[in-house]
Amino acid sequence: MGSQEVLGQAARLASSGLLMQVLFRLITFVLNAFILRFLSKEIVGIVNVRLTLLYSTTIFLAREAFRRACLSGGAQRDWSQTLNLLWLTVPLGVFWSLFLGWVWLHLLEVPDPNVVPYYGAGVVLFGLAAVVELLGEPFWVLAQAHMFVKLKVIAESLSVILKSVLTACLVLCSPHWGLYIFSLAQLFYTTVLVLCYVIYFMKLLGSPESTKQQTLPVSRMTDLLPSITGSGAFVNWKEAKLTLSFFKQSFLKQILTEGERYVMTFLNVLNFGDQGIYDIVNNLGSLVARLIFQPIEESFYVFFAKVLEREKGATLQKQEDLAVAAIVLESLLRLALLAGLTITVFGFAYSQLALDIYGGAMLSTGSGPVLLRSYCVYVLLLAINGVTECFTFAAMSKEELDRAVEATLCGCALLYLTNSHCKMLALLLQWTSLTSHLLIGTISRCWPCRPLSWCSPVS
Repeated sequence: MGSQEVLGQAARLASSGLLMQVLFRLITFVLNAFILRFLSKEIVGIVNVRLTLLYSTTIFLAREAFRRACLSGGAQRDWSQTLNLLWLTVPLGVFWSLFLGWVWLHLLEVPDPNVVPYYGAGVVLFGLAAVVELLGEPFWVLAQAHMFVKLKVIAESLSVILKSVLTACLVLCSPHWGLYIFSLAQLFYTTVLVLCYVIYFMKLLGSPESTKQQTLPVSRMTDLLPSITGSGAFVNWKEAKLTLSFFKQSFLKQILTEGERYVMTFLNVLNFGDQGIYDIVNNLGSLVARLIFQPIEESFYVFFAKVLEREKGATLQKQEDLAVAAIVLESLLRLALLAGLTITVFGFAYSQLALDIYGGAMLSTGSGPVLLRSYCVYVLLLAINGVTECFTFAAMSKEELDRAVEATLCGCALLYLTNSHCKMLALLLQWTSLTSHLLIGTISRCWPCRPLSWCSPVS
């Protein structure tokens, strides 16, 4: 497949993702604004910070490294070995779910059951939801590698919309269920998501005349299950080693990305109510990042991974493919700057109005507007960081990934010192503790951009 064809498919994947994201984000935006009128800040804080952190940490540690490693392989690889490697995410997810669930139940502060009922059940169900989602990982990677443009968008859109509708119905009909409402909705979301992929591949593999079916490396559903390959090796050890390198990088990235949530969860620097306000404004402020930048980053990571050969430097790459990759990278950076600057300009002016419409006086008074204005600057930095990160992750070899981990570790030491100065600066300027958390989170998220770009083979 030529670089121009891959570029066209990546562009269609990003544009389709963007359009569908706009649609279902608008629907969920309205539903969430409705739900906020019936919930306490404490429940929002427990669900959106602590339980969601449990879920995202389990998912990230179990699958992120496998995704990046398995999407980087060439077209001539043995897909049965790749699928075997991907199925290892399930037992890994079970391990992380059990371990983190124990931490969440026994080492962290348990909320007052009169204020936030059924906390234990919530931890168990969110951990179970993470394991269920990992069951669809082989299907997801296979679809992404073969550029099935609409499948991912439709599956995620349908799952999120149905989850929001179910949450709204349960909040109205059974508000006394407490965390059961959000836990069941999360489990329902992951079940629908996995079923969308399974049903799609069942129908696709059952239609031999389909042109897509003819391009797949599997011919029946049983080929997607773990199996012993003809070569005798259960997995491709080159991919397995690359996965280990990505895991070390992903572990650090997770800490830096969710750093302020880990601080709130483990150090109890904010009460559950303040955590709820922080997360609501965080979700609203990062809406554009999820709406625009995340689909672009995910789609063009696949493009760069297919066009650039991971083990080769710039001089050994195909010059035509390298030129296309350079043009695309420049265009993406221009788009990120344009969108980020636009958000920064208009966000400062309309932050308080947006919060008042979204959550009423609970959000529009106090520190909420200042926090959202700070997010407008953060989105600009996040846009640039996301584009450079997807490029460098796709271009690095295993050795360069290991060097990037070492560079990031050195950066972490500097980061902790920087965080201390940020906290002092926040006190001097009399900023709220919520805003200082955002400032620290911004530095944490954007730090990996620099050591990664230093280690890129084509930079």
